Amino acid sequence: MRLAIAADHAGYALKKQLVQALKGMGYEMLDLGTHSEDPVDYPDFAENLGTTILEGRAERGILICGSGVGASIAVNKIPGIRAGLCHDTYSAHQGVEHDNMNVLVMGSRVVGGELALELVRTFLGATFSEEERHCRRLKKISQLESRYCHSSKEEKK
Repeated sequence: MRLAIAADHAGYALKKQLVQALKGMGYEMLDLGTHSEDPVDYPDFAENLGTTILEGRAERGILICGSGVGASIAVNKIPGIRAGLCHDTYSAHQGVEHDNMNVLVMGSRVVGGELALELVRTFLGATFSEEERHCRRLKKISQLESRYCHSSKEEKK
């Protein structure tokens, strides 16, 4: 499985640790930065990760900032991205199984390295259930995206 990973400066150290661990587990990693602890803006990295997934260059993504909140908000603005901020294993697998989550977001100031790796393993080990109720709900989410993305485009004209 090809994974994309990105972080802002607050998530850099955790990202670096996860890239090394995941490569050791045989995953192909697309490291989208940042590549230092110099201050950067998380929306830039969230957008790059989201578009990488939508373009098919990675199957799933991992996104890290200090709390996870800002990065989660930013990446979820991209239609077709279903990101979940997870700091527990239940959410990491349930988000995939029920909501077809394609991006795991974590806060580096909230979780340590061992828990982060456990969350990633759980996220990557989960599969979407494809149950009718979950498919129906995802369809409704897509319809919401379509309605509001269309409205925004109309307002800009």
